[in-house]
Amino acid sequence: MAEAAGCSPGEAGGGWIPPPPAEVEAVAADWMLEFACYCLCRRFREGCAAEFRRWRDVAQALINRLSKIPTHQKKTVYLCQLLIRIAEGKNLECHFDNDQRISPLESALSFWILLEREEIKLEKIHEDIHCLIQIQIVAVHMENGYFREAAEVLERLFTDSDSDKPLRVKLATVIKSKDPYVPLLQSFSYNLLINKIKSYVELYMKENETNFLIQAAMKQVESEGLGATALQNKTVNVNENDKGNLETKERSMEGQQRFTNQSAEDTKKTTIRPRSGWKHRVSRVLQSLNSLQNVEEHEDALACGRRRQRWTYKEDLELKSGVKEFGVGNWAKILVHGDFNNRTSVMLKDRWRTLCRLEQV
Repeated sequence: MAEAAGCSPGEAGGGWIPPPPAEVEAVAADWMLEFACYCLCRRFREGCAAEFRRWRDVAQALINRLSKIPTHQKKTVYLCQLLIRIAEGKNLECHFDNDQRISPLESALSFWILLEREEIKLEKIHEDIHCLIQIQIVAVHMENGYFREAAEVLERLFTDSDSDKPLRVKLATVIKSKDPYVPLLQSFSYNLLINKIKSYVELYMKENETNFLIQAAMKQVESEGLGATALQNKTVNVNENDKGNLETKERSMEGQQRFTNQSAEDTKKTTIRPRSGWKHRVSRVLQSLNSLQNVEEHEDALACGRRRQRWTYKEDLELKSGVKEFGVGNWAKILVHGDFNNRTSVMLKDRWRTLCRLEQV
């Protein structure tokens, strides 16, 4: 009895002993990093520059806390680092390595090589993207008039292997011509590289759409959606003289109900049965993500900015420069590489039409 009295309540009663907090935090951090990578991929695919930068900062902060990359997280980390560098690919003033000669694309290539080692089933897309990155490393230097640097980077990129020789010879000829608009560079353009990476990103997103945090968040949204609809049904006061307002509210409730029903169908595909006590931990993880991103404040400001903000002279210049570089219609590409204030690709298209109508282009 004396020995039993000295035991902890869990040991004496044979109850469940919670795992060490450090292990729990490590599992939660894994989920957070995978979730951040998924969101980073989605924003890259959509061409949302402002939100891509927001998720870039979240992902980078989570990666920085890793003293060593766990084996199961290597692909996630490498993909985040690749996308961050590809997004800055044309900015030769940006450096990710201690060696100032290394451009963002050259740095991106090193992470792409690491990704290639992590998966062997995508050989064709690996080869295509590898080749496109190599070509664009040279092309970006030439577009900026850095022909000597382009020749130097060519020496770093290619080995003496026979498989590399044809492309190396072609690029060496292009560099000697000092013409950044030769057919080779135009055919294997930066835009083609971005589209290829987007295809790869979509494959990653399909593989990771069952991420625990995503599924848990879907259930939470579903639950809150049902509650919000019930609350609206109880609290909406109908003013008979304001039928327009009533119709608007009814349409809003119908739309919300459709979203809730669709979420319910989607979540049936993946059943999640967290262990006892995990619900509280997941809630804390989601709260941490909200704290990291300041989601509510950002989205409120974003919505107001998109409704009210006038186009500035600087934004018009960025738009004109983007069209000159990437061509009319490549709005997502222009958005990613331009400095716009909470704009969307649709806004860019509409503004370009306005400028054309006003004969300001």
